[in-house]
Amino acid sequence: MKNLTRRASLTVALAAGSLLALSACGGGDIESSDTGGKKCDTTVNMAVNPWVGYEASAHVVGNVISDKLGCTVEYKDLKEEVSWQGFAKGTVDVVIEDWGHPELEKKYITEDKVAVDAGTQGNVGQIGWYVPPWMAKKYPDITNWKNLNKYADLFKTSESGSKGQFLDGDPSYVTNDEALVKNLDLDFKVVYAGSEAALITGFRQAEKNKKPLIGYFYAPQWFLSEVDLVRVALPKYTEGCDADPAKVECDYPSTPLKKIVAKKFYDSGSDAAEVIKAFKWTNDDQNLVAKYIAEDKMSADEAAQKWIKANPDKVDAWVK
Repeated sequence: MKNLTRRASLTVALAAGSLLALSACGGGDIESSDTGGKKCDTTVNMAVNPWVGYEASAHVVGNVISDKLGCTVEYKDLKEEVSWQGFAKGTVDVVIEDWGHPELEKKYITEDKVAVDAGTQGNVGQIGWYVPPWMAKKYPDITNWKNLNKYADLFKTSESGSKGQFLDGDPSYVTNDEALVKNLDLDFKVVYAGSEAALITGFRQAEKNKKPLIGYFYAPQWFLSEVDLVRVALPKYTEGCDADPAKVECDYPSTPLKKIVAKKFYDSGSDAAEVIKAFKWTNDDQNLVAKYIAEDKMSADEAAQKWIKANPDKVDAWVK
C-alpha cells in the first residue's frame, strides 16, 4: 500500500476455512437463507491480502453475499499488487480493504479502466512506529524520533549488526521505513519479520520479557487490545510530504480504507456488487472478528458467522 503497508507475507496463518469457496446455496448458518427476492448467479472472486484484519472483512462480506444472495464466493490469497493485476486478468472482482496505492489507482482505474473505487468501508488505517509499553515507561523520551539514536545500541541484533534493529512486517507491505531511517539519519537498519504473525510475536515477547524492540505496526489490529503499544512521534505528516518515496521524512497519515472492485463487476447490476458498495463497519468490528480468528482460533467463516449473527442491523443495512 502506498503510504500504508500495511500491513501486509507474514500474517497470522489463514485459518483452514479461509480458502474454501462457499457453495451457491450458502454453507453458513445465517438464519436467513431466504434471499428476499435478491439473486446472485455468478461467482465472486474475493482477494484476501496477507493480514488478518483483511481476512476478517473479506469473510464477513463473503458470508453475507453467499447466505443472503446465494452467491458462490472464491477466496484467493494474494498480495496487494497481485490482487490489482487480477482486475485486468478477470481473476479478481473485489479488494475489500485497500490502504491507498496511487500508482496502482493510476494504472488500473484511470488508465486501463478495469477497476473502480467503490468507496470507503469504514475502517481508518494508521501505520506508525511503536515500542512496547515497558520501554516507554522506562525511557519516556524514546517516543520522540529525535532521541532514537541515543538508544540505538539497545536495539542491536545479529541481523542489524552495528546498528539498531527496526522491525518491519511482511516484505510485501509498502512502507516508508527504509527511507525514513535514511532521511532522518537514524542509526538503525530495517529488518523484516516476514509476516504479520511474526511481527505480533516479536512485540508480545518484547513486552513479556522486557526486551528492547522498535518496529512498524498499525491499526485496525486486534493485538493492540492485548498489548497497548506506544507510538513514536515522527515528523508531522503534511499533505504531499510522502509524494516522493525516496525523500519521505514524515509520519504516516491516517487513511480511510477503501473498497476497489473490477469495473465489469461494479457495472454488472449484481446484487452482490450493491452489497459490497454498501458495506461499512468500524475498526472495533474488524478487530473483534480478527481476534476470533487469530487468538480464539476460529476459522474465518466461523468468525464471520458469529459476528453476523450478533449484528443483524448492520448486515441488513448492506442488503437493502
